[in-house]
Amino acid sequence: MAPQNNSQLELWGGAECTVNRVGNSFFDQLTATGHDSRDQDIDLLAALNLRAVRFPVLWERVSPNGPERQDWRWSDERLARLRELGLRPIVGLVHHGSGPAHTSLLDDGFAAGLADHAARAAERYPWVRDWTPVNEPLTTARFATLYGHWYPHVREERGFWTALVNQVDAVRLSMRAIRSVIPDARLIQTEDFGRTYATAAIADQAGFDNVRRWMSWDLLCGRVEPGHPLWARLCEHGLEPRLRAISEQPCPPDVIGINHYLTSDRFLDHRVQRYPAERCGGNGRQAFADVEAVRVLEPPPQGIAGAIDEVWQRYRLPIAITEVHNGCTRDEQLRWLHQAWNAAVTARQSGIDVRAVTVWALFGNRGWNTLLTGSGIYESGVYDVSGGAPRATALAGLIKALPQAGAPHPVLDGSGWWRRDIRLVHPPTPRPAHIREHLRPAAATGAPILITGATGTLGRALAAACRHRHLRHLLTARSTLDLGDPASIASALDANRPWAVINAAGWVRVDDAEDAPDACLAANAGGAAALARACSERGIPTVAFSSDLVFDGAKPAYHESDAPAPLNVYGRSKAAMEQELLALPGDHLVIRTAAFFSPFDEANFAVHAVRTLRRGERFVAAGDCTVTPTYVPDLCNAALDLLIDGATGVWHLSNGEALSWAEFALRIVEACGLDGSLVEPRAATELGWPAVRPARCALASERGALMPDLASAIARFAAHLPATIEVRAAA
Repeated sequence: MAPQNNSQLELWGGAECTVNRVGNSFFDQLTATGHDSRDQDIDLLAALNLRAVRFPVLWERVSPNGPERQDWRWSDERLARLRELGLRPIVGLVHHGSGPAHTSLLDDGFAAGLADHAARAAERYPWVRDWTPVNEPLTTARFATLYGHWYPHVREERGFWTALVNQVDAVRLSMRAIRSVIPDARLIQTEDFGRTYATAAIADQAGFDNVRRWMSWDLLCGRVEPGHPLWARLCEHGLEPRLRAISEQPCPPDVIGINHYLTSDRFLDHRVQRYPAERCGGNGRQAFADVEAVRVLEPPPQGIAGAIDEVWQRYRLPIAITEVHNGCTRDEQLRWLHQAWNAAVTARQSGIDVRAVTVWALFGNRGWNTLLTGSGIYESGVYDVSGGAPRATALAGLIKALPQAGAPHPVLDGSGWWRRDIRLVHPPTPRPAHIREHLRPAAATGAPILITGATGTLGRALAAACRHRHLRHLLTARSTLDLGDPASIASALDANRPWAVINAAGWVRVDDAEDAPDACLAANAGGAAALARACSERGIPTVAFSSDLVFDGAKPAYHESDAPAPLNVYGRSKAAMEQELLALPGDHLVIRTAAFFSPFDEANFAVHAVRTLRRGERFVAAGDCTVTPTYVPDLCNAALDLLIDGATGVWHLSNGEALSWAEFALRIVEACGLDGSLVEPRAATELGWPAVRPARCALASERGALMPDLASAIARFAAHLPATIEVRAAA
């Protein structure tokens, strides 16, 4: 059956706009990402060549204190601008919310209240055709009234079904109100959709979950009537009159919106001993683990392609993928979007009426790692707003290229983690599937990233990050690429034809540089400049690493725009490198960083501190010298993300917290379960350093905070350290 709609597959977009309630506090993603206060964001969306935008006119924001006091100014201004720019809005009225403070998902007046808001919105914006009165009703009901994460924090099945029916009625009544003003208004009904897999012992629970997942759309389509698998169950909770009313006056979606994430497909396993305790629970009759299917099934679940096919087979209604987002490294974000687009294209070719793919979280989101129960971490999206002003990431380039089948980004030559063996974090369980689904992804192809510094901490760490991220790379030693020999540089670049070069080589011994200034300058400035110059001639972007030691310590903290004023030879060599590279034509990124630590390399301050205390000895460290420690795995990931984004100029990367060397040592050893009283702060002048250090050289950023906080980094360092570091006697 061919699709009835012959138009091109469209790209839509949306800013994460949840306003959910936890206790008496409302958490607003539009505020958390700054989208609320940036008027220019709408123009950025137009530059992406999107055809439509999921746009929030949320009940909680317009009428937080009741319908008598409404504020439409924010939506008035932005919807008017969307209209001027020719961007079609898909207006949402409740997004994972429970309404203003005077109502809730269990309130008998919830549906009528939202319908009143919908009527006012339609009267105000009669030119808007597409509407989503309630985003993901089933998912919201689960989180708020089955698991108790969100208001009204209920954990009971009756409350869950009531909340779901209330939201479905809210959709029906809202669309009735909207269509009284806009007769041809379309309902685009979204829901997080996946499949539950299970061991045979938990088959009944998986079967129930796989029926329940349809309920938002089944109710709206009038399918929940006598004979439906869940009819009797809902009637037991007193909902029969409402079910009959819904089935008699259904409100089927004009477009079904599939929201699918890597966590959407689940696996239930009765073998709880195979999983961490926090993943185990039950249904009152059976104990089982509930984990992401992609983390355990072999081969992995069918994902977005499977979701599209299942929804089409059940409803035969037009489909849009209404959220595509992956909170991961930039290459994986690109691969997830690219896979979703290709899945939609393939589905259309097979006769499924897929209308659009929606790039979600355009400005990122904050707190979804806590399920919006706390502030949580920030995940960037098409734009990174961690620095305040939106910065376009590589996703923006991919969005512009997709509809025209433009040139893909080089990182798309690799496979997403969800298709590689690193996805498996639990003992694998076989899934019956066609032989083609068992095939391993091919090795990454295409041009490599060339990395210098094969014998150094950073070079090896960058190569490890590339392997983990399925980025083709070449790690070079001096025998392959000698930074002191222009002919060697040219030969290596021409032979390997990299799409990018990361220079992780150079002089690293700060104190030794005082006795060998010419050699340090040649390695850190001369060689780096020669490499960057050769790359400029070939149109190859580069990344180089500088140091906090380019500063003199006169300020409490330094930003990218602060002028270098080094106190020692090493700092002068890095400052000279910066000056050379930033004067060259082409795309050159200089990353200033500081105080490396890693459990995967023994030659760093943190490991030395732990080893010393494990021997029962005192550890002496500067108590009057402030730095911003940098966890090497985080640094590598952030540097690769910036490279993929095409970032240039100077960028400060650290884990964001300024403290003395002694304070850093104390935090490290205590995280490793050691006696912090053995850490002894000393004045830097007592430590006998030949090279003068600035008293304060904390790195801050005016461009963005791309790395996790220091507490997270130290916790991960401590978790990995015991298996990698041996205690040995002092030399």
